[in-house]
Amino acid sequence: MTRHNILVCVAMLLLDPVSSLIPATPAEQTLRAIRSLRNAIEEETNKPKRLYVDYLIPLPPETVAADIDPWPGGLAQMYPYAEDILKEIIGGIVDDAGTCSSQVISPQDCCGFFVQESNTSPRNDIAALLFPGVDQLDKIAEIDQMVGDRTLVLFNRQFKRSADFGFGNKEKSDKIVFDKFSWGFAFQEFACRGEDVKLTFEYPNWQSCAICDEDQELGAREIPLLDPKTSRPLYDDLETKINEVLPEPLWMRKMGEVETKGFKFQRGQND
Repeated sequence: MTRHNILVCVAMLLLDPVSSLIPATPAEQTLRAIRSLRNAIEEETNKPKRLYVDYLIPLPPETVAADIDPWPGGLAQMYPYAEDILKEIIGGIVDDAGTCSSQVISPQDCCGFFVQESNTSPRNDIAALLFPGVDQLDKIAEIDQMVGDRTLVLFNRQFKRSADFGFGNKEKSDKIVFDKFSWGFAFQEFACRGEDVKLTFEYPNWQSCAICDEDQELGAREIPLLDPKTSRPLYDDLETKINEVLPEPLWMRKMGEVETKGFKFQRGQND
């Protein structure tokens, strides 16, 4: 996708907000990430923008249903895919984008540093760290100082809380990361009460839904859960809401489908 096409699509998203809660394609996820990050960056504050991005990287094209682990190479296998996605996103954020430079700052941890330059002004440059982990805490602090008033993004960080940095590093990690960074975009998925739950953050709100696809005739359905909110939904709140909107667990719904329609391999056969 060219930069011109990206800008056109972002403009269309701004004029026509999407109706689905979750991105339908990787391209849509990228465009929604650009839109969300633009909105977060444009919000006026007296502090430099420090933003998290959680991007759901699509499976490699060679993946088949039988694969137990679609990423057997881990972050090293993901890196070239994520690198292209990250460049597309930060290139779509910056108006009049110039050169995007990058370097691997930790080969063993597959952590990279990217700078998207703006031809308009260096103040509009955007820096990003791809796959930063707990061993990059000092490097994050160093880059934070170097970036200054410009935007810095942590893309698919490999830590979630200060405890991940080990005993004795809570105050340091809070000061360098958790007290400074906030959400710019997120698309996350996990199981809650056995349901396929998706969370999205598009500035300034989190949204949540469960995906129900047990009925092949109806196809996949988004079941909205909690109302949009600025804080990330808690697991217990999601579980309570699921119990309310989907009182029957997934296995029970599937059993009901078998009772009314028969097993899948039997459907369409003559008695």
